[in-house]
Parts: sequence; C-alpha cells; structure tokens
Amino acid sequence: MSGSSNILTMKKIVQQLRFEASTNRVKVSQAAADLQQFCIQNALHDPLLTGLCSGTNPFRPQKVCSFL
Repeated sequence: MSGSSNILTMKKIVQQLRFEASTNRVKVSQAAADLQQFCIQNALHDPLLTGLCSGTNPFRPQKVCSFL
C-alpha cells in the first residue's frame, strides 16, 4: 500500500512543480517600477496620504451636547 501512496504523492508533487514552472515571471525591478507607478497614480485618492474631510471623518471626536 505504501508503494501506491508514494506514487500518488510523487504525481502530486510533479503536478505542482509543472504548475509553478508554467507561471509567468516578472523581474523584481519591473514589479517595483509598476508598484511605484501605481502608488503615484493613486496617491490623490489615498486617505492615509491626503487625510479625510472633517465632515466625512468617522473617527473625529464627537461633539458633546450639554444642557444648562
């Protein structure tokens, strides 16, 4: 029984290796350039960089309502 399970395991490994070998690769320098370009293009829409409008900011301190 261990022989057939060993063959099945090896077939799964070969299948995974074939899948990984067929994956298109991108050079790190190209991926970094693409990421930098994406960040620059979307910087104006990023609330961490531009901040939130005080009217739409859900994290602003709540106004206190007090009665005299």
